[in-house]
Amino acid sequence: MPEAIEIQLKKGALELCVLALLHHHDSYAYEIASRLSDLIGMGEGTIYPLMRRLQSDGLVETYLVESSAGPPRKYYRLTDTGKRSFESQKDAWSSFSGAVDQIVFGGAK
Repeated sequence: MPEAIEIQLKKGALELCVLALLHHHDSYAYEIASRLSDLIGMGEGTIYPLMRRLQSDGLVETYLVESSAGPPRKYYRLTDTGKRSFESQKDAWSSFSGAVDQIVFGGAK
């Protein structure tokens, strides 16, 4: 796949992926970045600005958890607004990806 297309696809799905990870369980930014790096190859540098934006948009909130390996970690969790946004984005993704799959693999007219 041409690199520019792959990057745009990843950027387009990044917020949904972060919200999905937080839907499953609260997490800290490095853990989210590591999961996204392993699963879709997104770099760590793209996660931190996104986390700040999600917080300023009211989709996530933070809390501190003591760590035995250093300073307390800032954990993120979905707010009620974030949970609603996740469900909405998940439905939109399902509809869109289903339509694209039908066109690409099903020979839709």
